[in-house]
Amino acid sequence: MATVHENLLDWLRDAHAMEQQAENMLESLSDRIEHYPEFKVHIDQHLQETRWQRDQIESCIRRLGSSPSAFKDMAAKVVAFGQGLSGVVMSDEVVKGAISTYVFENMEIASYRTLIAAAEVAGDAETKRIAQEILMQEQAMADWLLNYLPEITSDFLSRSETPDVAAKR
Repeated sequence: MATVHENLLDWLRDAHAMEQQAENMLESLSDRIEHYPEFKVHIDQHLQETRWQRDQIESCIRRLGSSPSAFKDMAAKVVAFGQGLSGVVMSDEVVKGAISTYVFENMEIASYRTLIAAAEVAGDAETKRIAQEILMQEQAMADWLLNYLPEITSDFLSRSETPDVAAKR
């Protein structure tokens, strides 16, 4: 049976891989957004936050005497690459990208809530503080996306009805 410390480290490694996946997904989405400037700005801002989050999680892992999981990080990158490729063939890529990003943000929110509880049980105040800060960023992005989904959907549908206007990106 794993100890609290071992579980905390394992979940931190999962979070590191999750942030690697998020970084790759956001980069891919940002590179393809052409006609939705507000969406692109938020994606790019969250991409910077995601890089900071990944670094913070790695610092927690190292402080606890371990290192990120190369296997988990690579698996996350492969999944993100596949997700990025799938967007290329969708005629409603921007809407699906917004939905997918919202879903992923909620998975991150759940993961950070778990890390906060585990860090508290482990008596790791620094990891708890970092996870709480990251949670606030993830929640803010999820809230923005949820509120933005109707607007991006309307914009997409309007663009779709105009001949010779690119809508998918």
